[in-house]
Amino acid sequence: MFTDSHCHLDFKEFDAHRDELIEQCAKADIHRFIVPGITANTWPRVLQLCSTYKAALPSLGLHPWWIDKATPEDLLLLEKLLDKHKNTIVAVGEIGIDGGLNKGEQDIAKQSQYFVQQLNIAKQHNLPVIVHHRKSHHLIIPHLQKTALKQGGVIHAFSGSYHQAKSYIDLGFKLGIGGTITYPRAIKTLKAVSRIPLEHIVLETDAPAMPLNGFQGQHNSPINIPIIFEQLCKIRQESVAEIKQKIEQNIESLFNKIQIKCE
Repeated sequence: MFTDSHCHLDFKEFDAHRDELIEQCAKADIHRFIVPGITANTWPRVLQLCSTYKAALPSLGLHPWWIDKATPEDLLLLEKLLDKHKNTIVAVGEIGIDGGLNKGEQDIAKQSQYFVQQLNIAKQHNLPVIVHHRKSHHLIIPHLQKTALKQGGVIHAFSGSYHQAKSYIDLGFKLGIGGTITYPRAIKTLKAVSRIPLEHIVLETDAPAMPLNGFQGQHNSPINIPIIFEQLCKIRQESVAEIKQKIEQNIESLFNKIQIKCE
């Protein structure tokens, strides 16, 4: 069985065929999807989707791409929803810092402010976080060190070096491994993922974004999880069965409310 640990199933790209897609995924042994919210306006849609589909598990957060529109009221709403849906929301995310937006120091300052506030909210609610990064490891890691989350979280779409991976692993985080490892040119990441202890790896697609090698120009889909898994197996020393079993164990150990929703 597979879990897509980061899939935006609520996005409009899936509206016309969501039911069919989830059925196809079930036939391919993809039985769970963690669906991260990205703005306060999207949270109701994420919660509604996850109440409709048993396989979908909600995570709520304020994504750094839209943080310029975020308000303190959004943070209050986040806390309210985490309390109201405490048995179903499995994480705070997608949150983080993006250093590649070129919006200036003021924007980075606001991203950092809201990132820290959401880290603290996650800590208060004993939830893991799902972290977005781009050109920002040097900004994110100190905040994670200071906050010292008990539940850790996932570094979404990890594509860095082994040294960077180790920094997150030492903080109790798992690394979201997706379509990047299907690109032969991603040598640094392929080397890192081949060395990372298996207990720190989870799979993700980030669908409908991040197309796999050979699928450029197309919308990504959670149905591609087995392709990512197959590539992971090619660069690991463990058996296919061991990798598959351990990755699902990683999901369940990290998202400790996942069984409540799925029972």
